Amino acid sequence: MFPLRRHPTVVALLMGLALPPLSSHADTRKDGAESVAPHELESVTVTARRGEEQAKEVPFGLSVIDAETLESKGNADLETVLRDTAGVNISSSGPYDANVLIRGVGSLNQISQEDGSVVLNVDGVALSARQISLATLDMERVEVLKGPQGTLFGRNSEAGAINVVSRRPTDYREGYLRGEYGQDNQYRLEGALSGPLGERLSGRLAVRQSGEDHWVENVNDGDPISQPRSLAFRGSLLWDVGERTSMLFIAERQRIRHDASVQVLYPFGDPPGIDMTSGRFDDNQNTVERYSAEVQHDFAGSRLTSTTALVRTDMSLVTGYGRRISEILYGAPMEFMKEDDSDQRVVSQDLNLSSLPGARVFWVAGLYASDSRRNFDSFFETTGNRQNRDYDTRSSALYGEATYPLTDRLDWTFGLRHTWDRKTYEADYFSGSWQHDKRDLDDDYTTGRTGLSFAVIPDLNLYAMLARGYKSGLFSDYATQVEDSKPTDAAKVNSLEIGFKLEPAHQRYAINGAVFISRVKDDHLLGYDAATQATSAINADTRSQGAELEGTLALTPALALSASVTYIDAEITSDAPGVQGGDVASGNRVPQAARWSGDLALTYQRELPEFLGLPYPMLKARAGYHHVGTRPADPQNHFDLDHYDLVDTRVTLLTGNAEFYVYGDNLLNERYELSGYQLAPGVRTGAMHRGRIIGVGAGYYF
Repeated sequence: MFPLRRHPTVVALLMGLALPPLSSHADTRKDGAESVAPHELESVTVTARRGEEQAKEVPFGLSVIDAETLESKGNADLETVLRDTAGVNISSSGPYDANVLIRGVGSLNQISQEDGSVVLNVDGVALSARQISLATLDMERVEVLKGPQGTLFGRNSEAGAINVVSRRPTDYREGYLRGEYGQDNQYRLEGALSGPLGERLSGRLAVRQSGEDHWVENVNDGDPISQPRSLAFRGSLLWDVGERTSMLFIAERQRIRHDASVQVLYPFGDPPGIDMTSGRFDDNQNTVERYSAEVQHDFAGSRLTSTTALVRTDMSLVTGYGRRISEILYGAPMEFMKEDDSDQRVVSQDLNLSSLPGARVFWVAGLYASDSRRNFDSFFETTGNRQNRDYDTRSSALYGEATYPLTDRLDWTFGLRHTWDRKTYEADYFSGSWQHDKRDLDDDYTTGRTGLSFAVIPDLNLYAMLARGYKSGLFSDYATQVEDSKPTDAAKVNSLEIGFKLEPAHQRYAINGAVFISRVKDDHLLGYDAATQATSAINADTRSQGAELEGTLALTPALALSASVTYIDAEITSDAPGVQGGDVASGNRVPQAARWSGDLALTYQRELPEFLGLPYPMLKARAGYHHVGTRPADPQNHFDLDHYDLVDTRVTLLTGNAEFYVYGDNLLNERYELSGYQLAPGVRTGAMHRGRIIGVGAGYYF
């Protein structure tokens, strides 16, 4: 189904992984101590519904990436991890503007930093999905929830939600140090330390420093256009106040500097290049800070959870076109650059009461409130035009969901959420003279879902879920005059999903599958009037339907396979004239939604005979293959982005508490596009991903 090329590196790697294990059993180490079979599958506990339950019991589509898988992928950023997830497509031009689609549902054009259809939830705290460039620092797992999740995760989750859980402090001492280096000066230094700080107090600290040379070069000097650097840390304290009460405090800060959001003229060179002044991206930075306090108390039959959080973001970003593109578009070889600055502060409080883990009836009920204040200021160097914009959003909600057993085999799930939003917008625009603008928007709405799940046998659950999602109206980040700032209409989605989850008790394999259909009304597009140069919000309807299948299989105690395949047929179902870039016609395909995508991964591990005096040597290896089919670049369907096939590998030697590994990313050296735009007839640009990277690393665990 997926056109894997006959590449000698890939063939040799897969043949090596297919070697038989040294022994058909992995029950005993060489020192006589017991060891668990390496690929014995375990039931996964998730918090996808704000309470603990088994993943196989969640009555909707869910993909879980655990800590071991994250580590085998090199602990990359969230965006890289999500690109390998069944049913997920991502369009981006750089590190701060990702548009995430799940099952073909997502913004057609993002017209605001808040215009997302997928919410990012980290340790119970909501962040914008535009922050998926964050590092996967010391994480326990990533849960990708598919289909509308407005019931428990609120607005901007009409397509789904990403639930990230970081590692908690332990009551025993543990930690690790890890370092790696690869081509293009790609490096990463990381470490974590966890353990008791007192009789009832434990703590954990994790730090990561990473960097690389950008893969796009400046044609004027042949150097990379920037050298991105990232520094991240997270500190957490866990206080076991009593037998039934705990408090978890988290402080996290991640900062990315010198990264670049660029469009390269097509056809792209090797390496791709742009023509601009050196150092234009030296001041680019994005900082995210998160401070949260979670309090849990278990009553006799329920659990009370309170999560209070403060999130602060600070972003400065220079974007634009180099001289080559400007000369083609405007007849003059000038740099067309824009500088955006944005700060945001969000204070939130979630208070909920839920069933205890393992309860026959799952239920959760709660209330949520948040206050967000954001500015987004833009300055155009070429014209001198400036826009200073301020956005305030106050939101509150009541929500609840339950899964109730109607019979021994049949369960009914039902949930509702009612939300009240109040948004205000105030701005000053300069284009030869100043204009002042002020508007407000009030919206209250109900989202929810209901469905049935049936246990055909204890190992097999069938389910059907009908859900309604909602993306409230908002103000554009691209308004340049008073006429631009009319808020968008709210987007609404109705979704039906029918699926199954099979997980036998012997845990040799697990398979999940689903078919789905979603209809979205009034999703967002950016309009443009060439006569007045005014931008505006335009709405269009879409429909998405398809199927997905994913599973894991322990072939032997040493060899395991995981695979997924997704088919998505997503199209725009209403005309949208006046859109920036040209009119959009009903019947056009939804941009970035590939019809076919899939993954295949083999993991292999076995104990080795002792050599060179190494204690208890063990070999671990992983080979992964990811395919994404052709997909339209824009809503007008001017052109398609080519399909691409990625192959990555990681081979690790463990001995004692140490590990040594080599890794290869994008072994086929695919220069694939993250996004593409038609600026004028025959003038096409794109944002490229990096090519092949091979590196080495080492780690020590204690």
